[in-house]
Amino acid sequence: MLRFEGVTKSYGQHTAVDDLTLEAERGELVVLIGPSGCGKTTTLRMANRMIEPTSGDILLEGKSVRSYDPVKLRRGIGYVIQQVGLFPHMTVGENIEVVPRLLGWPEKRRHERVTELIELVGMDPATTRQRYPHQLSGGQQQRIGVLRALAADPELILMDEPFGALDPIMREQLQGELRRLQRAVRKTIVFVTHDMDEALRIADRIAIMREGRLLQCDAPAEILKNPAEDFVASFVGRHRMREEALPRLVRDVMNPKPVLADVTERAEEAFARMQSRRVDTVLVVNGGQRLVGYLSAWHMAEADFKGKSVGEIAENSVAVVKPDDEAQEAFARMDAERHPYVAVVDGGRLVGIVTRGSMVRAVPSDLPKPTRRQVRS
Repeated sequence: MLRFEGVTKSYGQHTAVDDLTLEAERGELVVLIGPSGCGKTTTLRMANRMIEPTSGDILLEGKSVRSYDPVKLRRGIGYVIQQVGLFPHMTVGENIEVVPRLLGWPEKRRHERVTELIELVGMDPATTRQRYPHQLSGGQQQRIGVLRALAADPELILMDEPFGALDPIMREQLQGELRRLQRAVRKTIVFVTHDMDEALRIADRIAIMREGRLLQCDAPAEILKNPAEDFVASFVGRHRMREEALPRLVRDVMNPKPVLADVTERAEEAFARMQSRRVDTVLVVNGGQRLVGYLSAWHMAEADFKGKSVGEIAENSVAVVKPDDEAQEAFARMDAERHPYVAVVDGGRLVGIVTRGSMVRAVPSDLPKPTRRQVRS
């Protein structure tokens, strides 16, 4: 989808990005991370020609971005920044439809698109679209910034530390919402952050940079298990990679209370539960708590589920692990299959779920552990 081929960006004697080769596949969320000044934001801005590379090439759908008119290129790529950048004199609806308006979409289509997107993040279009940015919380403003990037339905979205200015609780909520949106809309996202926990939580692959060079680009579990060099291990945090500090088993990291739907209930009820619980997937079980399959909001949006039971439209293929399997095996399974969760089954019965958030919660904090003497005192 997006490929950097030997890209270098120099400013006089300073090289900001040095011979970068990196690819983001269609539907993949790639996180760029590294110390301040490592070139991650410069890399992002070269993708939409806000900055021109000194050498090398950047391909979008196999075509050099140099061959595009810069203005048309940027209108076809979603872009989200930390400061949100909503126009204060425009309503939420007007902010979201800025690019579709520039592209000449008719009013009816713009109105429908705004309604669709606001509903996608669980807000009420009737009340939200007429509000102004100053009437929204910081988290709501950031949601609208993401929706504006999605408005013209671009295949590629660039995000430059979009949640960096938010408090930790709101940031984690929006990280989960981004993963949910990503599974629903299936876009290619390149995301810049300085927060390793954020990278581990949301990424399909993490690209670690230093002094303009790419040191390693791998799935989160692979980076935790096999850092390419000492700097990567140090930057990720050795405490995250100490095997003795990590939970060994799936039962130690699973959520024992996933959101469920019974095969016999109406699909409309399951869909309403997804909306009320703010999830995009429910696991489907029968009366004996045996795992049957799953339903996703994306699948239900494509299917005609009205008047049908959950069992009639459930998808049967679900990745599963056992409670006594290695926790790292579950994380590796998610990475290998690019799936946001695996179901935990014991003797045929569903007993829990392991998600990407489980991996972040599984690692110890940065605080030193107490010694035995401290524990006893």
